[in-house]
Amino acid sequence: MPQSAWSSKRERQYEHIKESEKKQGRSTGRAKEIAARTVNKERARSGETKGRASRTSTRDMSSYRRGGMRSGTNRPRGRTKEQLYNEAKRLNVPGRSQMNKTQLQRAVDARKR
Repeated sequence: MPQSAWSSKRERQYEHIKESEKKQGRSTGRAKEIAARTVNKERARSGETKGRASRTSTRDMSSYRRGGMRSGTNRPRGRTKEQLYNEAKRLNVPGRSQMNKTQLQRAVDARKR
């Protein structure tokens, strides 16, 4: 548990989100960051935090409902380069560290066939 102020419910929530993010191909560090931010935002929404939370944390739609609606880009939703790289690593794709995103996607898709 990253924070001593978290309840056991929030700790379980953190672990669940972290594992889910790792299954989606994100690195451990990025999965931990996403999980901690999500848990802290939910704590702010439910009034569990001390101090002042931002307006977007308290009045915005739930993190679960939003679910990636605001990616900040107009590109089609797909796997990130990091996710593709982790999948290529799992599939033992040779030369993956030198590949760009498009090459990784082609290599992973070819390996899956």
